[in-house]
Amino acid sequence: MTEVHLKFLGRSRLKTRQLALLVHLDEERCVVRAAEAAGMTQPAASKLLREIETGLDVKLFERHARGVAPTWYGEILVRHARLALSEISLAHEEIAALKAGLSGKAAIGTVMNPGTNLVPMAVAHVKQQHPAILISVDIDFSKPLVERLLQGQLDMLVARVLDSHGAEALSFEPLADERHAVIARRHHPLAGKPDLRLEDLVSQPWILPAPGSLVRDELVSVFLQRGMPLPNNVVQTSSLPVITSLLRTTNMIAPLPEECVQPYIESGELTVLVEDLGLEIGSFGIIVRRGHKLSPGAQIMLTALRETAAKLYSGEPDAGSVAHG
Repeated sequence: MTEVHLKFLGRSRLKTRQLALLVHLDEERCVVRAAEAAGMTQPAASKLLREIETGLDVKLFERHARGVAPTWYGEILVRHARLALSEISLAHEEIAALKAGLSGKAAIGTVMNPGTNLVPMAVAHVKQQHPAILISVDIDFSKPLVERLLQGQLDMLVARVLDSHGAEALSFEPLADERHAVIARRHHPLAGKPDLRLEDLVSQPWILPAPGSLVRDELVSVFLQRGMPLPNNVVQTSSLPVITSLLRTTNMIAPLPEECVQPYIESGELTVLVEDLGLEIGSFGIIVRRGHKLSPGAQIMLTALRETAAKLYSGEPDAGSVAHG
């Protein structure tokens, strides 16, 4: 557990079961369900909540007909409680790893394309030098990854900071920008056609990430700005294996960085219809929690990411990419 969290717990004298109840109350917004999740009765949960509020001399949850909702004080305490519980869980996991003969662990979150080049290269380097370190890699969009990082579920990210939520608690090291191309199978009817424009592709079947993802929102903006209708023949997925399979076997098209599917392009299975869609999605980089001390295994992984990124993106600011971040 970090020094900040230890001081916080020491001042408030909160116990683990109290922290767990606060988190369950925030998630369930109902005292009865929160009590069940925390393994206690509803009267016991209500009494415990009153004791916490009395001890801190603030109201943490507002009671209303439909349940409970955290106050501003409650939101602050729940955030720290969630982090503290996560730190305790991570400590248990590290101890278990050491007892099992492992020398540490690292949890990485990444958006798609670094998950196909930068992150695997860094992981391979670490495993070559430190085979006993247990490394876990999660691939998702930037927003949920940042949320999991803030909650202490991940040690580091290769992603983007897309808004101000939690930004003051994060440290961001920019790595590279990217271009999204339109990818299709080699024998697509439009393959090889010169001077293809986005307007020529509206009626094509598209593979797109879900609404709310950065690439989807930016692509919609481009269509609207140009006065074009949105594609109405769409498959929604962010799974690279599904995307590449559909691209190779159908006439569907997808917005992707070329690096994501470079092996398929080199083998002649896929091709680029439009080289640059002009999506403005910003730089991606390495993200960690500001002021948080990483475990030895996570620190080794972070160093490997930095060293690998320096080699991969040096002198080629557009070489790196993050799909659907």
